[in-house]
Amino acid sequence: MKKTIIPIRFVLVLSTFLLTVLLYVDRACISAAKSDISTDLGFSMTDFGWIMAVFTLGYAMFQTPYGKLADKKGARGVIAGIVTVWSLLTAITGFAWNYSSMLIVRFLFGAGEAGAFPALSKVVYNWYPVSERGIIQGINFSGSRIGAAFAMPLVAWLIKDIGWRYTFVVFGFFGVLYGIFWYLLFRDNPESTRFIGSDEVEYITKNRQQSKPGINKSLSFGSILKSTAMWKTCIQYICSNFTFYFSLTWMYPYIQERFQLGLVEAGFYTSIPLIAGAVGNWLAGILVDSIYRKGKWKLSRRLPAMIGFTLSAIGMIAVTQVSSPLVSVAFMALAVFGADMTLSPSWAFCIDIGNENAGAVSGTMNMAGNLGAFVTIIAFPYLYSWTGQYELFFFICAGLSLIAVLIWSTMNPEKSIN
Repeated sequence: MKKTIIPIRFVLVLSTFLLTVLLYVDRACISAAKSDISTDLGFSMTDFGWIMAVFTLGYAMFQTPYGKLADKKGARGVIAGIVTVWSLLTAITGFAWNYSSMLIVRFLFGAGEAGAFPALSKVVYNWYPVSERGIIQGINFSGSRIGAAFAMPLVAWLIKDIGWRYTFVVFGFFGVLYGIFWYLLFRDNPESTRFIGSDEVEYITKNRQQSKPGINKSLSFGSILKSTAMWKTCIQYICSNFTFYFSLTWMYPYIQERFQLGLVEAGFYTSIPLIAGAVGNWLAGILVDSIYRKGKWKLSRRLPAMIGFTLSAIGMIAVTQVSSPLVSVAFMALAVFGADMTLSPSWAFCIDIGNENAGAVSGTMNMAGNLGAFVTIIAFPYLYSWTGQYELFFFICAGLSLIAVLIWSTMNPEKSIN
């Protein structure tokens, strides 16, 4: 029996981790560049809010279509294609010349990135045993947080040296390279990968989720939406994204402007909650798998998510009570840590109930979550404009997190959406 020294699925998770790092480096660039772009092109705070929000519209609209495409055609070609497209659009962002051109480019950029996580769900379904599903999703999502955290100070530094336009071009170039290497090296199933040992193939195929007799391998969008479990999954994910997308979009300018910090200093402060989010992803992934191995499938999804949403609510309420930048960032870190604890159980739950339709089901949840993100990005500047205070936004985040705790108490991963 052919054996491999390092399991290939462990090498694969490193490559998917790097994919999510790249995904969020490119996505977070716009937030760190807000001040320079607004100055050069004459954007107001609400103008920039729409520029960041229009990304989430493009991102949300194409989630389910890309998920269904990955289910049907496989993740190899889908991921290679979308990485190349979104990387080219990252570079093109540096050539925007006015408000309209920036809106169009960022909408298309969102549409380009839309297929990444639904396609990754298909990778997890095909390549990993159910008992490893939590930590693999945790690692993947931690990459997105580390990518965003890495981007904030790096982009600020690059902007000071080469300007915001060339900064976008640099990041776009690295994305195109990744797309080429992914297509050359990845295969959709372990059975068709020549680098893998027969012992590992046997282990994966024996322990991964098996298709059940009578499963519909191509569910329509309408059929997916008839599922109560799908609606619960979508609503709780909206609650999660409402908190997280603040950290990705408005946290940098909020910290910089409220506490009068420099570009690079604000970048380092902003990176702290995002790193906390990465830790939250790892912890939740470990909890999901360790509880599942004890034979408690429901609890393995419910408990990490419910703990996460509770911590998120506490963190957001506490932010309203402090005036120090360091303490404020510490409580934001608690909130993002909690919000990100909900990701591994959320995406594992989608694969649980989706089976062969894991890409489409995951994409539908992510579509709903990013519609919530769109509301977040628009709500923050408008609430501040109407009230002159930041506190109301943070209380809304906390309230949504508590609603999600109640939703998770009723969710059952053992019932397939089919």
